[in-house]
Amino acid sequence: MLRFMFFLALLPAVIQAQTAGYEHPNILFILVDDLGYHDLGYTGSRFYETPNIDKLATESMTFTNAYAPSPICSPSRAAIMTGKYPARLNLTDYIPGNRHYGPHPDQKLASHPFKLFLDPMEISIGEAFKSNGYRTFFAGKWHLGEKEIDYPENHGFEVNVGGNHTGHPAGGYFSPYKNPQLPDGPEGEYLTDRLTDETIKFISQKSKKPFFAILSFYTVHLPLEGKAEKVLNYEKKRSQIQFEGQRFDQQNQTYIKNHQDNPRYAAMVESLDENIGRLMKALSQNGLDRNTLVIFTSDNGGMATSNLAEQIPTSNAPLRTGKGYLYEGGLRVPLIFRWPGYIKAGESKVPVTGTDLYPTFLDLAGLELLPEQHMDGVSIKPLLSGKSIENRSLFWYYPHYSGGLGGRPSASIRGGNYKLIHFFEDNRSELFNLKRGKEEDAELSGKFPGKSKRLNKKLQNWIGEMDVLLPYPNPSYQPEK
Repeated sequence: MLRFMFFLALLPAVIQAQTAGYEHPNILFILVDDLGYHDLGYTGSRFYETPNIDKLATESMTFTNAYAPSPICSPSRAAIMTGKYPARLNLTDYIPGNRHYGPHPDQKLASHPFKLFLDPMEISIGEAFKSNGYRTFFAGKWHLGEKEIDYPENHGFEVNVGGNHTGHPAGGYFSPYKNPQLPDGPEGEYLTDRLTDETIKFISQKSKKPFFAILSFYTVHLPLEGKAEKVLNYEKKRSQIQFEGQRFDQQNQTYIKNHQDNPRYAAMVESLDENIGRLMKALSQNGLDRNTLVIFTSDNGGMATSNLAEQIPTSNAPLRTGKGYLYEGGLRVPLIFRWPGYIKAGESKVPVTGTDLYPTFLDLAGLELLPEQHMDGVSIKPLLSGKSIENRSLFWYYPHYSGGLGGRPSASIRGGNYKLIHFFEDNRSELFNLKRGKEEDAELSGKFPGKSKRLNKKLQNWIGEMDVLLPYPNPSYQPEK
């Protein structure tokens, strides 16, 4: 009944769109997997080469305090698709999660089961645009359900190229892909190129209807597979750079990478950048660049930690740690909005998060907002025109261990310039002033106990509002003697 009433309410908007000749912008949303905030030239990388993304940034509004809704892929993607926090969705870890692999006697806490799919009762962003007369398209990584009924075509996307249950390329980055939703190309074809080809084919189709297209690259997720000639170039480049300090730090069994120096990862980033250039060229050649909103971001921070040092792809330094943590390295992501003539190029320092994308896309498209659906996001349209939005706190809830990455069960709040992380293992909190140190190397809870107490209370109230089941003592836990 709820879904019927939703579509009934949308009917006037659909009719209005039809009579207006679909005078709404096209939307191309580019979502990259595991791309760290500092993995781009315009955000400070001096090893990876990203001239096309850097150019895109100069033509756009960029956000220096943009956050993923989760430090892990599936919950972050679910939040983007619904406008709701992962805690509210009860989808808080990658699918199927670490529980799938046994009792984990080395972990002090255990987490409750979470949903292993994007709930079909949610009105996804794809459904919202499809119901408003948009042609909808999805290509690449989905990772929001293990059964075919959970795939993109059942969440509002008319075309699905390559989206299924897998969180990384089943056959690697070179054809054959071993992906039932993506026919193999010629042997040796590169997956990042192929997904771009499919997206260009879709956006180039002539139609009176506008399009809503999501290109969700599998790159730059493991496995580390770049084109051979690019890898060779970066091996040469690495030999010519003097890196400062130790290559890794170590905390217990976890290594933390300090340098961006992996040639294979660099090659993957460069291929990503080349394909962003191809997309922008295709928009221009098809006369679409002036009426297409382009958004570029990542689903979580870069993978910068592991219990196997040589498998770590990148470094988020000076941000702390990376994927799987609620420190800045795991959450802060690049975010770019481009729409010539409508969005003025510039930079915003206002904190925003992935749940804001759903209402913002609707708002920019001139469509009715759905506050009952995207209840944990706000439209940041005012920021895109140089105005302000109401101050608010941002929240994260990750009650899991992030496997070999080393992250621990925790929750977090950012209020103003301050950020507090609460760790469930020992009921301990850490407080940081991000304005004075995005590195999070100065813990301030002892210096500002009042601030810490207020933020912690607000965080605990939010956790109660989300009605989550907190992690509990692991009956299989065997402490080291």
